[in-house]
Amino acid sequence: MSQTVGHQIAEALADAGVTTMFGVISIHNMPILDAIAEQGRIRFIPARGEAGAMNMADAFSRVSGQLGVALTSTGTAAGNAAGAQAEALTAGSRVLHLTTQIDRPFMDRDRAAIHDVPKQPEMLRGVSKAVYRIWDETGALSTVAAAVRAAMTPPTGPVSLEVPVDVQRVPAVPGMRLTPPRPALPPVEEAALDALAEKVKSAKRPMIWLGGGARGAGAEALELVERGFGAVSSTQGRAIVPESHKGTLGAFNMTPEAEEIYKSSDLMIVVGSRLRGNETRNNKMPLPKPLYQIDMEPTQGGRNYSVDGFICGDAAQTLRALLDRLPETLETDPQLHYDISVARAKSEGALRSRLGPYQVVADHLLSVVPEGGHPWVRDVTISNSTFGNRYVQFAKPNLGVHALGGGIGQGIAMAVGAAAGAEARTIALVGDGGAQLGIAELITAVDAELPITFVLMNDAAYGVIENIQDAQYDGRRHYSALKTPDFAKLCDAIDMPHVRVSDIEAFAETFDATLDRKGPMVVEVDMIAIGPFAESFAGPPAGAAGSAK
Repeated sequence: MSQTVGHQIAEALADAGVTTMFGVISIHNMPILDAIAEQGRIRFIPARGEAGAMNMADAFSRVSGQLGVALTSTGTAAGNAAGAQAEALTAGSRVLHLTTQIDRPFMDRDRAAIHDVPKQPEMLRGVSKAVYRIWDETGALSTVAAAVRAAMTPPTGPVSLEVPVDVQRVPAVPGMRLTPPRPALPPVEEAALDALAEKVKSAKRPMIWLGGGARGAGAEALELVERGFGAVSSTQGRAIVPESHKGTLGAFNMTPEAEEIYKSSDLMIVVGSRLRGNETRNNKMPLPKPLYQIDMEPTQGGRNYSVDGFICGDAAQTLRALLDRLPETLETDPQLHYDISVARAKSEGALRSRLGPYQVVADHLLSVVPEGGHPWVRDVTISNSTFGNRYVQFAKPNLGVHALGGGIGQGIAMAVGAAAGAEARTIALVGDGGAQLGIAELITAVDAELPITFVLMNDAAYGVIENIQDAQYDGRRHYSALKTPDFAKLCDAIDMPHVRVSDIEAFAETFDATLDRKGPMVVEVDMIAIGPFAESFAGPPAGAAGSAK
């Protein structure tokens, strides 16, 4: 039997370095999936929905550094993935959305063919870095190569590739074999770096703000800190500089103590960060001047803050070139790292005082997650907004995965993807509200026998919504209470091991018992029995943008 385009696509993805794929089988993608199974070179993990598949591919890519691939059908199925793809776009994840199209004679003609969405490309463009379509067998391989290269080339992001089902079935045209892409980087801006180096040499209390775009520049960022810089990160830039280092604020970037550090600083370089509103009081928080920015995306220059200089370039390459222009030891204030460590400790202390009984959970996870090299996956929930996003550390920047765009209900699927790409057991922090949106993907975790401990914080409500209603709407709680399932019965029905913690002092022992398991397990924390936080969390600070879910 001659090789079809579907077989050629499966082979090309494996040749390009793809090891794992997530998706939902459909009549429109069967030719590709049949080839995936027959060739046996790519592990396919069947998700229960396309949104889950996209979240899985996103988290897999963040943790493994590989291209994440989500396979969907056309029309409604591609639309199901769109919300999760918006998250991948926000995070700049290296993801290929391999979707399909109806047969070419009916495509784009609004002829009411099954699964037809005449404006599917327009929908995909809204949540993609780029959109490609394979029109026929002659251009199939080159189009796959272009889509993979676009997803992997900084500034990275999800790329959509449409393959009409009739094209998948036709005989392939023999041609080249794909290889893993080597993205080209922009040239170093020598003059701009010379000028920045002179500013750095005269600074006494310089700071570097690290975002997700600097994840590949850990060695260079740490070297700057060792030479005298202080560091702070966005939530997506955590652990680029180890958060145990005395010279970093970590993601305690918006506390009163952090603002005092900024006031005393005389230079800041922002690397790979958009300075998001929910981490800068909607861009109203004063940052040090002069303010410089390094980013692979040229349109980001000065977008949220006026900057004194912008350098378009790869984070690692640009910081290395800056280091080459600087002396081994900068003439900075030797008090800076001490002041930062004190500010960090005060910020952590203030946070812990707000947790009440959940200090036990936060402190224990802090003692386990970084030491074990565990991926730390978090959904949008009060526990993450309080201690998960800042307090619980992780060992490397690629091990931190959270719903950056603020969308609720993505944590379970993200944990599946993270576990598929990780070496150590994945720890996932989710709430009962978010869990109900992605609950079907618990079955995927069981089916794939993935090593995940789900810490399910159950307060039987959209807790942060209730807190906002108490604070801003005179306690009128509309639509925030949830009919919450009995998770023990649910887990039993899908063969998922489950244990409930009703006494907070039992959390550590209960949690630790899950770490040596081979498959997934749910540790449900009964917040109704344990009681509330010491201080209610009612969303981001006043003036900050962000999700209130």
